[in-house]
This record gives sequence, C-alpha cells and structure tokens, in this order.
Amino acid sequence: MTQTPENTVGLTDKAAQRVAKILETEADGSMLRISVEGGGCSGFQYKYDIVKEQEDDDLVLAKLGATVLIDSISLQYMAGSEIDFVTDLMGQSFQISNPQAAAGCGCGTSFSI
Repeated sequence: MTQTPENTVGLTDKAAQRVAKILETEADGSMLRISVEGGGCSGFQYKYDIVKEQEDDDLVLAKLGATVLIDSISLQYMAGSEIDFVTDLMGQSFQISNPQAAAGCGCGTSFSI
C-alpha cells in the first residue's frame, strides 16, 4: 500500500532498530505486524505479532533492516501515528503516539476514539 498524507504512519529510528533486533532471532523473512483490536481498558488495543506473510493491502514500513506491517483496517485507526521504542522508569516498550486517540489507559496499550 502506498503511503499518502491520510494514511501515513511513522517509524522512529529507535523503533526500527528494536524491531530489527527482535527479528534477528526469528526465521528469515519474518516481519512485525501491528494491528488494532477491540478490547483493552479503553476500547481498542494494539497487538504485535511476528509473521512471515504479507497481505496485498498491508502498509509496509521498511527501515534500518526492520519490516513492520499494518493491515488496512487497523490503518484506519492508526493513520497519523508514530511508532517509537522508549526506555523509561517503567521499562522498555513500543509506544504509539496516535493523534486519533481521544483517551488512553495508563499503561499506554489501549485507547479510544
């Protein structure tokens, strides 16, 4: 899927480096799929899976040896977001800064629109 201003999702260098490091331990051709599912304490939650297959309608983010896939349905909820990897007092985690999220939970893994 081609990125347009309406469906752009950013991937920071830190996030790409972390994904690449994770994928080093997986089978060749593995990719990280990020999707949005119903659930979580705020209504929607992000799901992370290691996959080998890419779908025709996936948005593909390739950077610094990492490949991240986002399906077209999830992209509706993630457009304009930026995926980052942070280290703070709570530990290390992927964080998605989503401008569409009207509210989020304290742990940062679920959101509402």
